[in-house]
Amino acid sequence: MLKISNSVSIPDEEIELHAIRAQGSGGQNVNKVSSAIHLRFDIRASSLPDFYKERLLALSDNRISSDGIIVIKSQEHRSQEKNRVAAYARLEALIRGATQVQKKRRPTKPTRSSQRKRMDKKTQRGQTKSLRGKVTY
Repeated sequence: MLKISNSVSIPDEEIELHAIRAQGSGGQNVNKVSSAIHLRFDIRASSLPDFYKERLLALSDNRISSDGIIVIKSQEHRSQEKNRVAAYARLEALIRGATQVQKKRRPTKPTRSSQRKRMDKKTQRGQTKSLRGKVTY
């Protein structure tokens, strides 16, 4: 059972795990051991609350297919168990991240003194550059 929060958890039956062969370097171990994990989680068929489902389906994440299925491939570790734990952690992080509501940004204005300082620096810089011209007698 994957625990998302105190009140929300996902039963293991809703998460589909497959062991596959990992890509990349690793020598003989890669060729003979299926250590990578392919995790599939159907958002629409899950027992998650509707708020979670709506937020997940609204995400524009390349791990979520158009059918509403989350696909996570974990192959960063050599052992299958560590990859399974990593895949579960990534699924949990994805779901938690989708449900966090961003604080509304309040636009700020620069202070009058900071605007004045900026303009003074610009004029001073311009004067310095104008003194670099040709000297005429």
